[in-house]
Amino acid sequence: MHKYVQLIVCLYALLVPAAFAGVKVSAPSNGATVQSPVHYSASAGSTSCSKGVASMGIYTAPGVLAYVVNGSSLNTEITLSAGTYDTTVEQWDYCGGASTTPIKITVSKESGVFVTAPANNASVSSPVHFAATATSTCSKGVASMGIYTAPNRKAYVSSGATLNTNLTLAAGTYNTTVEEWDYCGGASTTPLTLVVGGGSGKTLSNLQASGGWNGYGELAPKYNICSECPGVTWSMKQGIKSPSLSGKAAQYNIGGTTPYSDVLWNNHLIGDGSTQGLPDSGHTIVPTVHNLTYDVYFYGNNLQLAENLEFDIGQFFDNLGLMFGTQCQMVNGQVWGIWDNVNGRWVSTKAPCHPLNNSWNHLTIRFERTSSNDLMYKTITLNGVTSTINATYPPFSAPGWYGIVVNFQLDGNYKQSPFTVYLDNLSVTYY
Repeated sequence: MHKYVQLIVCLYALLVPAAFAGVKVSAPSNGATVQSPVHYSASAGSTSCSKGVASMGIYTAPGVLAYVVNGSSLNTEITLSAGTYDTTVEQWDYCGGASTTPIKITVSKESGVFVTAPANNASVSSPVHFAATATSTCSKGVASMGIYTAPNRKAYVSSGATLNTNLTLAAGTYNTTVEEWDYCGGASTTPLTLVVGGGSGKTLSNLQASGGWNGYGELAPKYNICSECPGVTWSMKQGIKSPSLSGKAAQYNIGGTTPYSDVLWNNHLIGDGSTQGLPDSGHTIVPTVHNLTYDVYFYGNNLQLAENLEFDIGQFFDNLGLMFGTQCQMVNGQVWGIWDNVNGRWVSTKAPCHPLNNSWNHLTIRFERTSSNDLMYKTITLNGVTSTINATYPPFSAPGWYGIVVNFQLDGNYKQSPFTVYLDNLSVTYY
């Protein structure tokens, strides 16, 4: 599929002069294996109710409310038998509204260290929240627990069989270990690999509410870019208050009559045509950027009508083009696809993509430009579950292009069924 390179060429030709939020659950991680009692820690998301959040609770199964607390935060432990649970953390406001976040966990009956936060291979920010419990075959029990941020580098110790703390860590990748020591001289460990975001990174926030967005059709089967094209329709509306997390979400719509047609929305952040006041005329920013993060919440009532949902960042300098393209392939295997720049094709990964309807889905994608100027797709985190990609591809030739751009794209299905997706809290971090 070579439409992408053609599309970018056309975009740069134009540039060159001539509600509710989901509950924020920090522990346990979605999909985690834990030990009873299970530690839950959460805070309420934003609400349009002027009176605020009244209470929060935990369901261990549909209709089974196991815990309720007044206020906008929650920190407790729940005793559960071994098994798999589709739990839900919910908030209720004073206006009768509610919002939920589903958390699937497996409660193990075996001994060992059970870490509820952070998730293995997670991309996190500092300070990093660690929460864990432990059991032992020692009849006297667990004496203490600790965290190693590197081999032989013990950063934290606590007495007893539970651990709950925050560690300040510099940007980088860490091979951490959570360990327990029992009263019989035994020990057990659980390793965790973490990527801590750069503290020196700069973030462009709330981009869905920014000016400078342009929409373009891509009519099947050639997918040439068009500003007005029969067969595909689109629109974008900003300042949406419901559904919304921030009160200023953006609504993206696609329709038409030609099957498999797409719509791209594009915003030039840094460099040529910057909408963020960053023209970088001295070329001091873009060439120094090696790490990029696309972070967004998206919401839809019928996401299954999409062929793909596409999220991209492009970086251009020194006649090189690095299009970090990712798509949630709703039809083709329900996995993530990544863009091979040189061969102009999508490559399916094994990373699953199962976004939820009628709920805010949190997506974080981390990219890297290597020292040899190759593109590295590092991790994709959807609703708290991180997939490590670590796939590398060479850049393509882009003479005269300069800047960093952000894209969002909706791909039509075999019927070109109309559907809508909302974006909120869209940010791009670079360093």
